[in-house]
Amino acid sequence: MRQRRRQKRSYKRIKIVLMILLVILVAVMGVVWGQHVKEHNQSGIEAALSDDEIVHVMILGIDSRQGDTGRSDTMMVTAIDTDKGKAALMSVPRDTRVPIEGHGYEKINHAYAYGGQELTQKSVESLLGVKIDHYVLINTTAFERIIDALGGVDINVEKRMHYEDPWDDNGGLVIDLYPGEQHMDGKKAIQYVRYRDGEGDIGRIGRQQKFVKACLSKMISPQMLPRLPKLIEEINSAVTTDMSLAELLRFAKLMKSVHDNGLTAQMVPGQPAYLEDVSYWIPDITDLRQLIMEELGLELSDEAKAKAQADEDEYMKSLPKNMQILAQSKNSSGKIQEDMAAKEQEKKPMKPSQISVMVINDSGINGAGAEVAGILQRKGFVISGVETGITNSRTQTTITTSTRNTDVFYGMPFKCVIMDGGSSNQAVVHIGVDYRK
Repeated sequence: MRQRRRQKRSYKRIKIVLMILLVILVAVMGVVWGQHVKEHNQSGIEAALSDDEIVHVMILGIDSRQGDTGRSDTMMVTAIDTDKGKAALMSVPRDTRVPIEGHGYEKINHAYAYGGQELTQKSVESLLGVKIDHYVLINTTAFERIIDALGGVDINVEKRMHYEDPWDDNGGLVIDLYPGEQHMDGKKAIQYVRYRDGEGDIGRIGRQQKFVKACLSKMISPQMLPRLPKLIEEINSAVTTDMSLAELLRFAKLMKSVHDNGLTAQMVPGQPAYLEDVSYWIPDITDLRQLIMEELGLELSDEAKAKAQADEDEYMKSLPKNMQILAQSKNSSGKIQEDMAAKEQEKKPMKPSQISVMVINDSGINGAGAEVAGILQRKGFVISGVETGITNSRTQTTITTSTRNTDVFYGMPFKCVIMDGGSSNQAVVHIGVDYRK
């Protein structure tokens, strides 16, 4: 029963956008409250502001329920150079396979359920090779209200985003966005950050980081001043942090320079993999450690390089023999491109080798996801991931792809309905209870 609840919630994660947005909002609260504190404790705040250091803040989006600790499926580490006024965001995919103290190798989002923020922090520090100085915990249910209190944000939607799933989201999920610059309220923003296509978490993390930058631009604009009381009201019950008021104030004073210097956003480099029907992200530890330092203009010491290589060697030896590592996506390491939209080159159908497919097993049939992924791989498609969805939630097996490529999916050796929607080079397969070997 616990497994089923976890799977159902996995479709309702707001993910990285809410986390960073709220960090920015918390910093703004520091500015507001700091005006009062300055009158009574000037020396203490100035001491905090004078520190010359890089601060790492772990941000977790928690979807907790009554009687259930929840999962931290939203995870990011922010590195802030308080001297240079620079910051870098590192997104950690929820499926990243890591050693969790006392529990062996698991997905990193399980750490919170096992041991809360403390165990999650240990797992993150082990992966990144840096010390986490502070944490921020976010209640993810407040996203829509906070975006509305912000007054919405302007986003240049990079492509047509159309997705309908009558079996998802407690009565049906509809995402219907057109390309181009547009103003998004909370309802539209949720559609943008939740859009699911063949890129899986890789594409979605990129969109969410793009959304974070739009929120940062909005937060430093003069029109935000009259909105601060409403913003504070909305986030007051949604954020838990160990940062002091002086530290919040210090970060708030850096927001303008962070924006002007260009907020860099990346995700843990690696490759997708799956073990039976369970999806994982396999990190490239040496590239990751190097990346963290480079983004702040630093160099990894020879000792740190040797440690990273030793950790990676040990990690690779721990992989189960039957784990299948998939072909690396072109966007799966290094910087995620802010403009992820590639223009449609031609209208003729693409080759299977050019199409990334996400497979989601909603059938309740053990092994169906891995089997379908194998069928598609043999036909030449690129599998971006295999996940377990909401068990027994779907009656029919569906393949959602662009109109351009519907013909490419005809002739599958299993019953399926082929639906229009999504990007030209991606597809999503939902396996229903009608699937049989």
